[in-house]
Amino acid sequence: MPELPEVETTRRGLKDRITGRRLMGWTVRNPALRWPVEIPALLKGKPLIALNRRAKYLLFHFQPGALLLHLGMSGSLRLVAAGAKAPAPKAHDHVDLRFGGGQILRLNDPRRFGSILWQPKDGPPHPLLAHLGAEPLSDQLTGRYLKARAKGRKVAVKNFIMDSRILVGVGNIYAAEALFLAGIRPSAAAGRVTLKGYGALAEAIKQVLNQALDAGGTTLRNFVGSDGRPGYFVQQLNVYGRAGKPCRRCATALKEKRLGGRATVFCPACQRTRSAATPTGSG
Repeated sequence: MPELPEVETTRRGLKDRITGRRLMGWTVRNPALRWPVEIPALLKGKPLIALNRRAKYLLFHFQPGALLLHLGMSGSLRLVAAGAKAPAPKAHDHVDLRFGGGQILRLNDPRRFGSILWQPKDGPPHPLLAHLGAEPLSDQLTGRYLKARAKGRKVAVKNFIMDSRILVGVGNIYAAEALFLAGIRPSAAAGRVTLKGYGALAEAIKQVLNQALDAGGTTLRNFVGSDGRPGYFVQQLNVYGRAGKPCRRCATALKEKRLGGRATVFCPACQRTRSAATPTGSG
């Protein structure tokens, strides 16, 4: 599914092309996505003030409030021409947002787990955003923050950093890769990782996410950027999806273990530590 780098890549590709343009109308071909699509009539003709991101949600800010768009498991956004030049919608093109300047922002979502929801400007925080944790690319993410939140917790550290109440947008791929860079065994109890280990892990998370952003996101199945081109970070993965293959750093065969119902690949040699970690480089 699209993770934080894919969503941020999409945001960056769209913001300069639609910010400031008026929302002239919309077409909802399938109102039954994960939840019913919410686009209030009062948005018609209103200019888009800003396009931001919180966790994996894109926030389309208008004067009355914001549309919260989530790409779900398989969604993608693409700008296409409006009017007579508009391409015919394809299967799974569920929603069109028509902006001034002859552009349509089209949501394609084969599995229909995406959503478009409304957040009034003067209302309380949307329930989907109210309890989210730190943004991993911000100054909020530090070793001290992770250590404090992990105190006394027995959950595996991989599951801990994937908990959106602790840290947003760090999905399975990036969690596995960051733990490899930090030299931490994914199954280590979160409460036993040292402050030094969490310092290394915080830096590794930022490194992995920034590398993915530089590469345009991670393509596994459905993700494409707003220009229709896929990301290529998948070519740089050290452990994810490589069970049984030699570690790129030490050549030891990578092992796979299930944590929280997810396949987790790690290097038994480079990720020996269960309670502390030191940075070991990018391999």
